[in-house]
Amino acid sequence: QVQLVESGGGLVQAGGSLRLACVASGSDFWLSGASWYRQAPGKQRELVATISSIGSAVYAEPVKGRFTISKDNGKNTVYLQMNSLKPEDTAVYYCRTVIRFATYWGQGTQVTVSS
Repeated sequence: QVQLVESGGGLVQAGGSLRLACVASGSDFWLSGASWYRQAPGKQRELVATISSIGSAVYAEPVKGRFTISKDNGKNTVYLQMNSLKPEDTAVYYCRTVIRFATYWGQGTQVTVSS
């Protein structure tokens, strides 16, 4: 079993920055890629960024150039650095990984960006 625990969310003014962290339990996290998703009120969950097991990253168009995903295998942690935040970035952010064909989600962390 793998557990994912997110942290780092909060309230920030537009233009500010936050760094989210997702810590994974278990010993196989280094084998997998990981993703960050977000879900705003009344909207579907959407992919924000994903990083492969070898460190290749892909970003959704709305966050390109502002967000950076990274992974520290030694700490079993994936990060999402969010800069130049906008009110439309307000959402619950979730970490996701797939290990040995099983999908795991974290509980989510709230990010609120005020205008």
